[in-house]
Amino acid sequence: MEAATNRISKFGIQNLTIKTLAEDIGLSEPALYRHFKSKNEILLNLLEYFQTEMKSRIQSIPFEPSATEGDKLRKIFHSQLQTFSDKPAIVSVIFAESIFHYDDRLSKKVSEIINMMQEFVNANVDTGQKNGTYKKLIGASTITTIIVGAMRMAVLKWKLSGHKSNLVKDGKTVLNGILKMIENK
Repeated sequence: MEAATNRISKFGIQNLTIKTLAEDIGLSEPALYRHFKSKNEILLNLLEYFQTEMKSRIQSIPFEPSATEGDKLRKIFHSQLQTFSDKPAIVSVIFAESIFHYDDRLSKKVSEIINMMQEFVNANVDTGQKNGTYKKLIGASTITTIIVGAMRMAVLKWKLSGHKSNLVKDGKTVLNGILKMIENK
């Protein structure tokens, strides 16, 4: 998985093939075909690997007892954006959903990852609205869509810039702007 991630980071997702990956890890193509039947199977395994890592990482984020829902959301997104900055190939795979529309398994896996993030955010917003941290002018589902959509836009801009901007800083600015609109302060 690391070799596939490195290949995508260096050469793009279109350059990931069984042949190039076999060369990278010093295996023959037939040996690699025993583990993966196709490029899409490699991508599916990458997505599953990232999904498992993301869930574990987010669930293990330590929150101070006095942390507000906004503080928690900031830590979740900081962790996510830092991971993307550290491993930009993850973004290349997750944001390649347009090439996955021909493979239902890949589309479904990307959808699961997006839904998992939405669930974390929605639970945060719902709790924040119930405990008075967040305003109730807009429903939790709508606020979740705004937050996740804005963060996806920040990541996409970073990706299209060739990773030249500071994703963590830009994402923090976007999230803080949204929180300023929804927090009761």
